[in-house]
Amino acid sequence: MESNVTTKRPVGHKRSYYAGIMLVFFLLLGISIVASLAFGSRSVTLEDLMAGLFAYSSDSYTAAVVHERIPRTLFSLLCGGALGVSGALMQAVTRNPLADPSILGVNTGASLFVVIGIAYFNISAAGHYIWLSILGAILTAVIVYGIGSMGRTGNTPLKLVLAGAATSAILSSLISAIMLPRSFVMDQFRFWQVGSVGAANWDYILIFLPFLAAGILLAIIMAPSLNALLLGDEIATGQGVRTGLLTFAAAFTGVILCGAVTALAGPIGFIGLLATHLMRLMFGPDLRFIIPMSAISGAAILTIADVLGRLIGSPGEVEAGIITAFIGAPVLIILATRLKVKSL
Repeated sequence: MESNVTTKRPVGHKRSYYAGIMLVFFLLLGISIVASLAFGSRSVTLEDLMAGLFAYSSDSYTAAVVHERIPRTLFSLLCGGALGVSGALMQAVTRNPLADPSILGVNTGASLFVVIGIAYFNISAAGHYIWLSILGAILTAVIVYGIGSMGRTGNTPLKLVLAGAATSAILSSLISAIMLPRSFVMDQFRFWQVGSVGAANWDYILIFLPFLAAGILLAIIMAPSLNALLLGDEIATGQGVRTGLLTFAAAFTGVILCGAVTALAGPIGFIGLLATHLMRLMFGPDLRFIIPMSAISGAAILTIADVLGRLIGSPGEVEAGIITAFIGAPVLIILATRLKVKSL
């Protein structure tokens, strides 16, 4: 991976190239929105789609179908955007091109705390899920980073991935140990654990919006300083960056975004990995472009995965988390075997 970070704005043909890439992804995002509203167990025509969006009437069944898909579509966009930004932040902070909430075990830690809340505190409200999930995500991130930093070499991409895999395996065992004797926990948890936006409603969106807005705003503000951090701690310090505070703030923001998504949609994996790598291929290592565009591409990827799950499983559906795993796992294998994964 490239280690030099371009800090100057692109000029000339590069500016046009970047604008063209952005336009393509905004168009892809628009297509994913239309597909999410139009396709499912019952597909609708363009006329029904327009009626459901702009002239909704409960007398029209197909228009009502479109109307009911709006919160699901919006929720998938928000969750995908949050996971894209979370992946970009985690890769920047750890300087690990394989960093992703699911790979580092953060999703599993969030899931464990949700299970504990269900099993021992009878928690069922989404608002309570969020705080438990965020707490679990934070503690897991600290544990994984601590384990991955042991030894004379400090943290390396490989050590962090192995620490994440080992921690995730242990936490998954704890989840199973808590659930198996408690059938009510298993019933409540089993559909949530594969990751899905199918349960989305306006309450979920309202709960999630403050976390998303704050997380993306902080990430964009920190992007120039993170660019300096990628050049090395000494150079970043020389440019006036408080590296310790920046690292903590960026990691905390990424974990918050991941934890909030996991609480409401379940542990959806690989979105951060896919979105961030795709943007790095298009824009290079400049996080001023990677972070906002990871939000756009992450939103499009998750929404398209949700649509594919509905089409493949029709008249039922295959959860989006399963689709992203089928796509993301081969990508992870390719990245791990073909790239020189040392640092960003």
